Amino acid sequence: MKRLVLHISPCPNDTFAFDAIINRRIAHDFDLEVEYKDIEELNQGVLTGVADISKISYSVYPKIADKYILLDSGSALGRGNGQLLVRRKGERGEIRTVASPGINTTANALLMRYFEGVESVPMLFSDIAAAVERGDTDAGVLIHEGRFVYQRRNLELVADLGKLWEAETGLPLPLGAIVIKRDIADTIRKQFESLLADSVRYAFENRDVSRDFVKQHAQELEDEVIDKHISLFVNNYTVSLGREGYEAVRRLVGEVF
Repeated sequence: MKRLVLHISPCPNDTFAFDAIINRRIAHDFDLEVEYKDIEELNQGVLTGVADISKISYSVYPKIADKYILLDSGSALGRGNGQLLVRRKGERGEIRTVASPGINTTANALLMRYFEGVESVPMLFSDIAAAVERGDTDAGVLIHEGRFVYQRRNLELVADLGKLWEAETGLPLPLGAIVIKRDIADTIRKQFESLLADSVRYAFENRDVSRDFVKQHAQELEDEVIDKHISLFVNNYTVSLGREGYEAVRRLVGEVF
């Protein structure tokens, strides 16, 4: 089987879901070259066609649907897992500039959906909380581990973008997906899709096996933070999107798959 380039994030939900594949805890014949990248780097990787298989923000999918197919397995999608808009404690002025984890991210798409007129300032997701604390921007959108620890900083919540989405649509929020190049054979795509679903099931059934691997890549190393992260972003939708999952994706990105 030919070598495939796999791009995922170093965040606990991805490393947890892919651990059994990458570390061959379950048998497979794939020859994978794995690279770990920030979410906006992942989006750029598919926009330029670098990755064969990649994690992406759902909001970027319409731009790449002609080149990549959405996998049924591997998604980060659910309820109560939305991005958080925060600002410095006590600030009451108008929010004009907002640090976001990238123009092509779902976080940025929701920011523009619910806070029209603000200026999005892209930066690395792990730098956003500190930037808002320093006053570099009026507010920031936190994703990944940052959403669990912002209360330890001089920050307060302005809005939960996921709750706004759920109130509007009644659907779970699609955050990230796994896609594969369209020019890769259908047999390989189906094999990998099934393998990824098995990897997620294995992770659920053997939760402690991946702990060291997850910690090697995580921004926050506390077990409690890691466990919260995984529980929030890895669920039954990660095994298979199902009818409701696909309905939510269509509501966000339209009929592009």
